[in-house]
Amino acid sequence: MLINILITSLLLFTHIAYGDEAEEKTLPSPWDNEIEFGYQSESGNNSSQSLNSRLELNYTSGQVRNSGELKYASKEDEGIEKKNQIVLELQSDYKISSDYYLYANLHGMDSKYTAYYKDFTFSSGLGYQLSNTKTLVIELEAGPGYRYQEPNLDELDDDDLIFPDVVEEAIFRGNVHLQWKMFDSLELEADMTVVTGHSNTRLDTEFSLINNLTEHTALKFSQSREMLDRVPPGLEKVDRVSSITLLIHL
Repeated sequence: MLINILITSLLLFTHIAYGDEAEEKTLPSPWDNEIEFGYQSESGNNSSQSLNSRLELNYTSGQVRNSGELKYASKEDEGIEKKNQIVLELQSDYKISSDYYLYANLHGMDSKYTAYYKDFTFSSGLGYQLSNTKTLVIELEAGPGYRYQEPNLDELDDDDLIFPDVVEEAIFRGNVHLQWKMFDSLELEADMTVVTGHSNTRLDTEFSLINNLTEHTALKFSQSREMLDRVPPGLEKVDRVSSITLLIHL
């Protein structure tokens, strides 16, 4: 009887002393990061093939979620670099209820070889999680912002989707984000972003199919479209990019 009491007391003491530590060790990491390498093909006003890469970092703690995405594309023609483009997107979210959150978003492009040297938009507003489960995430965002575009007049050509003016204006931004885990090894991601201002309205859509090969690697097939409401005479309003990449979860 005494032995049973001693064993019970020892087990209870062990749970009190180390229980919290054991629970902390099983908590998921606040980081969710991934990197991609692959190939992309452009069609529309410009037809080209290039190598691309992408790095995405996500950190979630309590009511705050921070994310950053960096894209790099490079095209070579007979050993001479013709395209070197960097796209950066940063976003910070703050939950104000179970479904609603406030957001701030910065999207920027820096390039030496395309129609714009600089192309930046900043927006902040309200986000709503229509669904937030392990199998389906649907998020809606809307808010005002600001756009700055600086044209690359040295590289301006007849097939460039720009006007030779510096743009500084107020905008409205809307975004729809979807993640659907159809099967254990297959996911669908979709993003649709509209940015409208006095100079132009731009609609970007991207659909991606992700085939998980292992716990940390996957093949990703993406199709994106960029549509502008106002373009120079003789040019198409829609450009398309198709890509296939190797996705690695860090």
